[in-house]
Amino acid sequence: MGKSVQSGNHKTRKEGKKWKTKRRVKDIDQIHSDMKPETAVKLLNQEEDFDVTGCAQHYCLHCARYFADMKTLKDHFKTKAHKRRLKELREEPYTQAEADRAAGMGSYIAPKVGPKVKTQSVEEKMD
Repeated sequence: MGKSVQSGNHKTRKEGKKWKTKRRVKDIDQIHSDMKPETAVKLLNQEEDFDVTGCAQHYCLHCARYFADMKTLKDHFKTKAHKRRLKELREEPYTQAEADRAAGMGSYIAPKVGPKVKTQSVEEKMD
């Protein structure tokens, strides 16, 4: 019999943690808090930051991703991953009260499906 190879499992814990958190994205409840109007305005109109992709000027609010230019951002809006994220964002995020009800401390109330979430509007800046 040959040697068994485990894929995706790293030898040391330190390296394994680094690899598993490398592409960590925001959770749905964090994105819901980012979609509040006062927070959304700040995220969509960020100052130039040369350490971030596209100088932090092209940001998808629903997917919490930065893009290199406006064309790439518009192409992202047409992808299956973006449309899937919009569908996930229709449901309200879980609350502590809902977790308590699920644990048997109250009667269960089904999660509400909110209004349809639309893709953010994009204004092109002419220089």
